[in-house]
Amino acid sequence: MSDQRVRVREMLTYLAAALPRFTSPAGRLLALQCALRADTRGQVQLPTGLLRGMRLHGRKEVWEELAHGGWLEMPDLRLARLAVRLFDAAVLDQAPGRGTRRRAAHWALRPAPLLPPPAAPHSLQLTTLVLAAHTCVQDHHSADMDVLARLCGHSPHQTADLLDRLTAIRVLTAWHHRRDTDEVLWQLPHERKPTHPAVHPEQRHLSQP
Repeated sequence: MSDQRVRVREMLTYLAAALPRFTSPAGRLLALQCALRADTRGQVQLPTGLLRGMRLHGRKEVWEELAHGGWLEMPDLRLARLAVRLFDAAVLDQAPGRGTRRRAAHWALRPAPLLPPPAAPHSLQLTTLVLAAHTCVQDHHSADMDVLARLCGHSPHQTADLLDRLTAIRVLTAWHHRRDTDEVLWQLPHERKPTHPAVHPEQRHLSQP
């Protein structure tokens, strides 16, 4: 697993605990970029081009939810290059160095080998990123459903729906939920042999309550 993938995986885990549960997928993606790009004083500058590419330029409500949760100071959105101050002390004690974290921030924008369409909703982008952070070089890709749901900020049922949507747009070839172990497995389009049985589109992945 690459250093960038490991760093993003660690940061997603941190954000799942640090951010309020109601934080939107767009807010989680924005917080990830801020945390990975911050210096040792908790300061970060985000160029307008980056925010436009993330489809977050001018999205005041996304900044407000992070500020309301006490995670950062509301920036002046009129500036061409936003200066943001983070409050969480855990961000100040990050390791490894800033260069490694910035490379991880760039990887998180296009987390190969899983790449959703550029216009995909932020919920699908975040789910793709979480899967990419748990995708190994081998053909066996898996994670617990509870972990995926927590990092995506959704319930297991909502996460299952998002995995179905990623399969429908061919980001994934197939995915399967093992109810006995709560393990989720997925297959990527470029892989020749399936790592698990494909799931019929009409079959529920989760047991009903």
